[in-house]
Amino acid sequence: MTHALGDFLALSRQHPWYLSPSVYSLPCGTAAQIWDTGVLCLEPDNPAGRDLIISCGIHGNETAPIELCEALLHRLISGELTCRQRVLFIFGNPAAMNAAVRELDENLNRLFSGAHAEGNEVNQERKRAALLESYVTRFFSVREHAERLHYDLHTAIRPSQREKFAVYPYLHGAPYSRAQLALLQAAGINTVLLAHEPTTTFSYFSAHRFNAHAFTLELGKVMPFGDNDLTRLTALNQCLEALISEPGWQPPPLTPEHLDVFAVSQEIVKNTDDFALCFNNDVSNFTEFEQGVLLATDQQQQWHVQQEREAVVFPNAGVACGQRAALMVVPVSSFTLPLR
Repeated sequence: MTHALGDFLALSRQHPWYLSPSVYSLPCGTAAQIWDTGVLCLEPDNPAGRDLIISCGIHGNETAPIELCEALLHRLISGELTCRQRVLFIFGNPAAMNAAVRELDENLNRLFSGAHAEGNEVNQERKRAALLESYVTRFFSVREHAERLHYDLHTAIRPSQREKFAVYPYLHGAPYSRAQLALLQAAGINTVLLAHEPTTTFSYFSAHRFNAHAFTLELGKVMPFGDNDLTRLTALNQCLEALISEPGWQPPPLTPEHLDVFAVSQEIVKNTDDFALCFNNDVSNFTEFEQGVLLATDQQQQWHVQQEREAVVFPNAGVACGQRAALMVVPVSSFTLPLR
């Protein structure tokens, strides 16, 4: 392994965290090009038909996906795993990773699709979002007819009654992918939350701008580096390895009866510093509340459970004003989803 590629694998652990753009060759002949700190493109001589982005560390304290990607990269760089597809690895926020914090100045996963350019504020996350958009554009622009995939790996701030779940970006009326839902099942992710509107997340950027199959994958709870049980992500790791190393690999067929799908029933937005959630801070994702229960207040505004039962996802009263503080979701039948 070259010194620079070894440093690349350690970028989440130590300073300095800048690496000059460089090109190296892996044992299998695949070109490995460092585009920027935390951005590594792998390109075989004759790549198969998928262009795959695997991103992690968009929030610097979400360590399990970072460790998973480091281990996967180590196998590729050492030659234990052969690269057959074009793959772009993105460690999203290295400075926050080194500081062991979620963000330095601003939530990076709210700054894509051009949101980083809104207003006059300039900070590290906004600069990074603009760069990451340019790298995704560069990567997906090489081949017009390749199947484009982007899996953005996260862990949640709080525990979840459903340990692993995927957020399927808003598709503007297009049908959902049967093959991708099957892949999620094969990866041990049997809960899917359907986004209800355009957002400024990284996965939505790839899905909307490049028609990629893109997902935000929530893979458990935030833990310090070294405290993660990566065996809980074995199925996901096996799927990623198969996608990278086996050109014709397909997951087993989708079993809709084993897939739990949720739709957004209402969005709770923090508008002022008076905002407060009306339940305990330790409430888990997918905790259910009965109709009529008071969920949040913000000065004179109140949010109540509107349907017979609704579950809460991503509750966080500490977000910036104007951002989502929680989603309320309800189950929908997987058999009614429009699929292609």
